[in-house]
Amino acid sequence: MSLTSRKKSFQEQWKTYREEIEEALDRALPKTSCRQEKVIEAMRYSLLGGGKRIRAILVLEFARLGGISMRQAMPVACALEMIHAYSLIHDDLPCMDDDALRRGKPSCHIQFGEATALLAGDGLLTCAFETAAQAADELPAANVLAVEKRLSACAGYLGMIGGQVIDLESEGQPIDLETLEQMYRLKTGALLEASCVSGCLLAGQEEKIATAENYARFLGLAFQIVDDILDVTGDPSLLGKPIGSDEANHKNTFVTLLGLEKAQEIAKSYTEKALRQLEMLGAAESFLTDLTDALLNRLQ
Repeated sequence: MSLTSRKKSFQEQWKTYREEIEEALDRALPKTSCRQEKVIEAMRYSLLGGGKRIRAILVLEFARLGGISMRQAMPVACALEMIHAYSLIHDDLPCMDDDALRRGKPSCHIQFGEATALLAGDGLLTCAFETAAQAADELPAANVLAVEKRLSACAGYLGMIGGQVIDLESEGQPIDLETLEQMYRLKTGALLEASCVSGCLLAGQEEKIATAENYARFLGLAFQIVDDILDVTGDPSLLGKPIGSDEANHKNTFVTLLGLEKAQEIAKSYTEKALRQLEMLGAAESFLTDLTDALLNRLQ
């Protein structure tokens, strides 16, 4: 397959994945007329508000490598997107990052008020575990239970929440590179790890978990460093938020610690390390390879 054909094939597959995921999320959290209508609207506003759907796609791809169909893995893929959406709602709150924009639209608390946004985030988190459990309708319950345990750990106080704690405590304070990497591994990388490992667990492929974890760790670091770079060099109309917010808010990033050129070098290095893990999984020159490259190439 030529490079042009492979790129077209990748883009078509990514489009297909995103369309399938959007439809599944819409079904998982339908509109309804009830006393809780406002909070459901806020949940849908944040969950269906766009995004790359990387976490859901990683679930589906790692499950596919183990012989699990898209239909069978979709409940867990939706659960990862729900957890991610909840985290973004809470991150944007005034008591956290205090961001008024998310993906080019008013943040949930700006659109619906702080109290409703808080409840919408809580609702998405709990709905995620209910949705993931539906995978047991077709797959072994023990595999789905293992997924639920991994989701809890990665989203919890030693995972994603732990990363947010480091972020809040270090705001305006100088930190070293090791601490910054730990924050990124937890705040961004933990859910990526949950996504990749969940696909392996659904397929009962425990022997692939360590390599999947390594891939997710390197991917998460590269992804977050690229975000740091785009906050300096990106196009606000494409990012859906103003650039320069990290510096304005005195955030610790790879760019502020090491400079733009060094940050670019490190992002490329972590991407190459992630690609080597895919080779170990037998997924070289695959959709996952192209996805990994595409996330780095957001810089271009």
